[in-house]
Amino acid sequence: MKIYTKTGDNGTTALFGGTRVPKHHIRIESYGTVDELNSHLGLIRDQDINTHYQELLMTIQDKLFTVGAILATDPEKAILKNGKERLNIEKISTNDIALLEKEMDTMNAALPPMTHFVLPGGHQTVSFCHIARCVCRRAERLASALNELEPFETNALRYLNRLSDYLFVLARKLSSDLQANEVKWIPEKK
Repeated sequence: MKIYTKTGDNGTTALFGGTRVPKHHIRIESYGTVDELNSHLGLIRDQDINTHYQELLMTIQDKLFTVGAILATDPEKAILKNGKERLNIEKISTNDIALLEKEMDTMNAALPPMTHFVLPGGHQTVSFCHIARCVCRRAERLASALNELEPFETNALRYLNRLSDYLFVLARKLSSDLQANEVKWIPEKK
C-alpha cells in the first residue's frame, strides 16, 4: 500500500465511499480528532499503569477506529446498490457504552467522593489522561455538530460522551494508584 497518493495535494480528501471533500470539512475534523484522541490513548497505555487499564485502553482504541470509520463514511453512499452496508464492521453497541459505565462505577467505588473540581496534573500519566479527556470532548463537540448536519449512528456519539467521563474517572483513579496529589480547585472569594 503506497502511503502517498498525491490526490490530496489540492486540499481535498476522500470519504469512505469515494466522495471528495475539503480537508477542513467538519466530517474530516470529526474523525481526525478521534484519531488524535486514539494517539493520546496509546500514550497513556504505554505508561507504567495497571495492565487492566492498558487492556481496556486497547479495547477503547479499537472502538475509536470504529467511530472514526462511521464518521468517515459518506452517508449518501453508506448503503450499496445491493442494499448492504458499505461499512461491514461491528458498530458501537450499548454493551460498549455499558462497559465504560461499569468501569467508571468500579473505579469510583475505590475513590473518595468528589467534592470539588480537580486541577489537571499531579503526575505525568494523570496529565496525559486529562489531555485525552479534553481531546475527547473536542471530538464529541465536532461529532455533535456533524450529527446536526448529517446524522449518523447515535451510539457513536454516546460512546464519545461516555468515554470523556471515563477518562476523567481514570485520571482520578490513576492519581490514587500513583499516589499523586489531586489538587482541588477552590475558587478565591471576593
